[in-house]
Amino acid sequence: QVQLVESGGGLVQAGESLRLSCVGSRVISSRTMGWFRQASGKEREFVAAIKWTGASTAYADSIKGRFTISRDNPKNAVYLQMDNLRSEDTAVYTCAAAKFRPFSNVTDDEANDYEFWGQGTQVTVSS
Repeated sequence: QVQLVESGGGLVQAGESLRLSCVGSRVISSRTMGWFRQASGKEREFVAAIKWTGASTAYADSIKGRFTISRDNPKNAVYLQMDNLRSEDTAVYTCAAAKFRPFSNVTDDEANDYEFWGQGTQVTVSS
């Protein structure tokens, strides 16, 4: 079974950066990987996704181009570089592996598109 473990969260001041990491099993190398976040009292929100080849990415409008998703398939890892963090970015960030749909061209931008989930890492941005 697929196990995903996130790391890299922490407490930072507004304007600073963090890089989140997610490592998993070999199977993730053939799947779209995504990042979601959930703030206290809010619904889980799509943040970013990257195809298994790394050739295409998708981002939520809310992050305003400040985040970059990347992956390293030999390491079974996916990353989220977060720059110019803002207080509204405070949330638990979770990585996820999408369902295996090799012939699908749809964007995996909602929770139902994903099959495996990590436990999450807390990101707190103070002003």
